[in-house]
Order: sequence, then C-alpha cells, then structure tokens
Amino acid sequence: MEGIPHPVPRTVEEVFSDFRGRRAGLIKALTTDVQKFYQQCDPEKENLCLYGLPNEAWEVNLPVEEVPPELPEPALGINFARDGMAEKDWLSLVAVHSDSWLLAVAFYFGARFGFGKNERKKLFQMINDLPTIFEVVTGNVRQPMNQSGIHHNSSKSKSSGKPSRQPEINPSKGVKMSPLAKEDEESGEEEEEDDEQGATCGACGDNYGADEFWICCDVCERWFHGKCVKITPAKAEHIKQYKCPSCSSKRARV
Repeated sequence: MEGIPHPVPRTVEEVFSDFRGRRAGLIKALTTDVQKFYQQCDPEKENLCLYGLPNEAWEVNLPVEEVPPELPEPALGINFARDGMAEKDWLSLVAVHSDSWLLAVAFYFGARFGFGKNERKKLFQMINDLPTIFEVVTGNVRQPMNQSGIHHNSSKSKSSGKPSRQPEINPSKGVKMSPLAKEDEESGEEEEEDDEQGATCGACGDNYGADEFWICCDVCERWFHGKCVKITPAKAEHIKQYKCPSCSSKRARV
C-alpha cells in the first residue's frame, strides 16, 4: 500500500528499477531496520502486510481495501506469526513471501504492458542476477550456477543405473538436485550429452531440461522435476531424506 504515487514503469528497465527499489526497501526492513519492523508487527493488530516501495522505503500497513487491488498484494497477516516462532525463522518466512511478492509485481507490470517473450526473459535475467531477499536475510547467498544452470549439490551421487549421468559432484547441505550435472566446459563430451538426452522424469515422463530443478527419491532412486512433485530448491534445503509421492503412499499402506 503506497501513500505517495509513483510513476508506473512501462519498459523492462523501468520495471527492473521499480523491482530493485522495492527490494532495497524490503531488505532494509528485514536487516538494518529489523527492530523497528519487529515492533510494528504487533500480533494484537489486524492483518498486516510488509510493503516495499520504489523509492527504497518500506512500510507495514493494512492491505488495500479495493478489490481487485491495483497491484498484487504481499502476504497477509505476517504479524500473527511473529510471536509463534523464533525471530530468525519468522524473518526468513517474511523474506520468502517478500521475494514472491516482488516477482508478482514485476511480472504484473510485464503482463499489463504487453511484454513479449524476449522482454520477459530479459526482465527475469536482470532480476535473477540479484540475490533473493531470503538469501540476503539468512546470509545464504548462493554462488553463480555453472554453464548448465543447475546446482550440483546432491547429498549423495546417484547414477540411477544410468552411467555417466552423475559426474563428480561436490555435496552441499544435503540437497539433491540435478541428476544430470555437467562438469566445466572442457569436459562436456558428446557421450555425456547423448546420455543426458535420455533422462526422463519419473512423474511426467518428460526429458531432462538443463534449466530445470530435479530431485532424486532416496527410496526408488528415480529422478523427478521439482515442479512435478511440488518441491522447490528452497524446500529441498530442509529435506534430509526425500520420498517421492509413490514411495510415500506405499509406506502409508504398510
């Protein structure tokens, strides 16, 4: 909710500038101004939202009354969870919702002003070059991905019976991601590329895509698109042993 009108961004550069300003305000609320932010999120008050403004300011306020709102709204009722969890966890939760809201606002502008495929791609790439608010707040800023656009932090190397699909991987935090990790450019041989083309998702059956997040079931050792089993990279960070929906249902019937 913004008390001062701001120019409506219409180009990719203007939308990104708007995104960057709102992001800076949100980061300020969750880091340098955290005590002030914490105090304003009184659980005794009504549903409150955290807004980032294009001028790098922030505010905690009630949601707008108009329906539908002029812009997508941030997470509602952040104040209710404040005293029910550790402060660090609460701030991380607000950060995740803030990241989602920023993307929603940016691509709302893109849809409103008719951005085409190339413009949307350019906007996302500009946004993706910045660390997320969650990464900044938690101090868990990821290193840039390698050429294939996939993190290679698998808790254990699994070939799933398919040779050459899992070259040397450096485990990190137990997150199982792409089954098709490529090494640096100099080791990208044709054999490996051919083998990657044959990998399929255990849920949808679609072939491997270099820009997609994958996760491996610890029980059946099949690989799945994260989107097919509703697992995001952030959620995978906290999973010690992943069981796919099929293995989970078998376990429940036993």
